[in-house]
Amino acid sequence: MTHVLAADPTLADFGKDPLWITIIKAVMLFVFLMLGILFGVWFERKLIARMQHRYGPNRAGKFGLLQSVADGLKMGLKEDLFPRTVDKVLYLLAPVIMVIPAFLAFSIVPFAPMVNLFGVQTPLQLVDLPVAVLFMLAMGAVSVYGVVLAGWSSRSPYALLGGLRSAAQVVSYEIAMGLSFVAVFIFAGTLSTSEIVKAQGEMWYAVLLIPSFLIYVVCMFGEAARIPFDLPEGEGELVGGFQTEYSSSLKFALIMMGEYLHTFTASGIAVTLFLGGWRAPLPMAWEWAHTGWMPALWFFIKFVLTFCFIVWVRASLPRVRYDQLMSLGWKVLIPVNLAWILLVAAVRNIVVNEDNRMIGIALGVVIVVGALAIWMRFDTVNQRRKEARKAEVDAEFEQLSNEPAAGGFPVPPLDLPHYHGVQHKEIPSGTN
Repeated sequence: MTHVLAADPTLADFGKDPLWITIIKAVMLFVFLMLGILFGVWFERKLIARMQHRYGPNRAGKFGLLQSVADGLKMGLKEDLFPRTVDKVLYLLAPVIMVIPAFLAFSIVPFAPMVNLFGVQTPLQLVDLPVAVLFMLAMGAVSVYGVVLAGWSSRSPYALLGGLRSAAQVVSYEIAMGLSFVAVFIFAGTLSTSEIVKAQGEMWYAVLLIPSFLIYVVCMFGEAARIPFDLPEGEGELVGGFQTEYSSSLKFALIMMGEYLHTFTASGIAVTLFLGGWRAPLPMAWEWAHTGWMPALWFFIKFVLTFCFIVWVRASLPRVRYDQLMSLGWKVLIPVNLAWILLVAAVRNIVVNEDNRMIGIALGVVIVVGALAIWMRFDTVNQRRKEARKAEVDAEFEQLSNEPAAGGFPVPPLDLPHYHGVQHKEIPSGTN
């Protein structure tokens, strides 16, 4: 049974609010995100600490709740340093470019359907567009310029490598993320976020389109540069990556704010496109669970649980190698996504067009068989390459073992002083 309420907003409901209602909604969104950053930092520290059998922040305020406020004040009041060789304009502009698009991307997320806000019936969403999801992807792509400019303007090799890594990573995972949305667009028939939430009244797309949802979850970490895909920072090999030359000042605080905003945006998009948005859990069909301000509570619960999952992954998985990151994006996620989109299109054609049902079934079978054949072919080729490489390495190792002078590392004699040209001197007896 489809739970479609009369209060469900459509594109026609946007653009009719008074100016003061629009300003109030914009301020509410800004306050929500700023408070979310403060509590998100505290919550992530607490959750990881509990997972690792530690207490976490517990000194600044009750339960350490003021720790994020203390960190923000510290970074805001610290001396603002500029390395000598940086491009000052771009060096200052880069953190701003990282933050502003993240705020704008969250403006298309629906928190609830039509609500009564100071006597005015309005959707609890700042703005909606016929291409709202594309707007979100565009804002995510623009924010990458901030990371690249931060690395380039710092005039540091570590920062530059971090910026280049970020560019390559976002190009790789932006494609896979966009493809994971295509199946949602096919079933919903729209790119509007409010319309997509409305289309999930019968079943969430996380269940109906589970391959797209799983691919998006992987791309979510790559797009937000979170562990295990935080290669642009890479403390182990790049010191601090693109932010190496940013001291713990207000600029560094903006970079951290941008990272959390991207995480929040990824969580909000996951809830909107795949987890039913503001809709109550499916077994709950009571009218009060879908009306008024109650849907905002369901959205918030889903949003927090998604953020908990992101934190759990950070506390559990190690950072992958860069070649593994690129291989996963280009060789696994994109091909699997393309095959899945073809299959979804065939199934959708079968469901909608009864006259072409047999053609759609035949096309679906061909797609599945072709995808399996291609996968088996590439799997066989990769297996042969691995076996050939293993045989080559074993042959080189055997050669080096038999002929140490041909490039191996001979074991030095145990008589190390004589080996290094040092002669033993006998110590007279009775000498201390």
